[in-house]
Amino acid sequence: LGLELMVGKNTAQFETPFTVSVDLIGHGTTTGISASDRSKTIQALVNPKTKPSELGKPGHIFPLKAKKGGVLRRTGHTEAAVDFSRLAGLIPGGVLVEIMNEDGTMARLPDLRKVADQHKLKLVTIKDLISYRLELESLVEEKIDVHMPTDFGDFKLVAFEQTTTHENHLALIKGEWKEDEPVMVRVHSSCITGDIFGSCRCDCGPQLHQAMEMIENEGKGVVVYMNQEGRGIGLMNKLRAYKLQEQGMDTVEANLHLGFKMDERDYGVGAQILRKLGIRKIKLISNNPTKRAGLLGYGLEIVENVALEIPPNKHNENYLRTKRDKMGHTILKKS
Repeated sequence: LGLELMVGKNTAQFETPFTVSVDLIGHGTTTGISASDRSKTIQALVNPKTKPSELGKPGHIFPLKAKKGGVLRRTGHTEAAVDFSRLAGLIPGGVLVEIMNEDGTMARLPDLRKVADQHKLKLVTIKDLISYRLELESLVEEKIDVHMPTDFGDFKLVAFEQTTTHENHLALIKGEWKEDEPVMVRVHSSCITGDIFGSCRCDCGPQLHQAMEMIENEGKGVVVYMNQEGRGIGLMNKLRAYKLQEQGMDTVEANLHLGFKMDERDYGVGAQILRKLGIRKIKLISNNPTKRAGLLGYGLEIVENVALEIPPNKHNENYLRTKRDKMGHTILKKS
């Protein structure tokens, strides 16, 4: 339909992926603002025969783009609406309607339960939908495993393929566990500059090595090594962000300047890798609140948060301070 995202730099609180607004042209519509016109526009949006030329921009309907993979990639209402339609065997599209309380505030779950009871409606949460899909499908496939001796101990290295993108992710595994047993876990995004070249501009390499050492000492655990270079923006864009930082921007400002969110990473796939490994309860090695929230939505219980702080150096102190002040990382504790 030729629907481009509304903005290149999404700074909304929940980064909701709105496209440009539209109205249906012709087909009995007039200004597009009436309830009848809006209904026809919505029907056109989910009609596979609709052509881009039949939609005027801007308009009065605000489409949203769902992530491929649905709620197993992003725990959002957009993905839930598309998943419901797909599971029902219908065209993968839907309409989101917010229910309001009488005082004008948005209805929350307790309010929605009352509405459902009053009108004898079924109520399904995104959590329910995730649980259902996780029982039936997965976005990752295990491909091969090998013995991996390291400076920190002997591990097993397992390669996974993400079915929606064909990207490869790794799991570095130590020991065995029962399904209800808490397991020490580090979800680590790939960092060629830090993990391989030992860059002092970040703390990624030391974090990875310290996590491996902690898991070795624990006797069991997993490092999930995600193919998400540069907080998900890729190697070349990470280097472009580095160049902007050399010109005075911080790591968040550089990402936004390049048209990305401050963090583009996706933790749903990492959560599914953990589930594939029979893990349900984790002792998470992380300082990142977004990572904790991203994993909790996929049927994982975080029983303990294990701090992982690397002393700063003169090259990364500003970077770490920005992660603390703008991204909420629990590092560089203020005295």
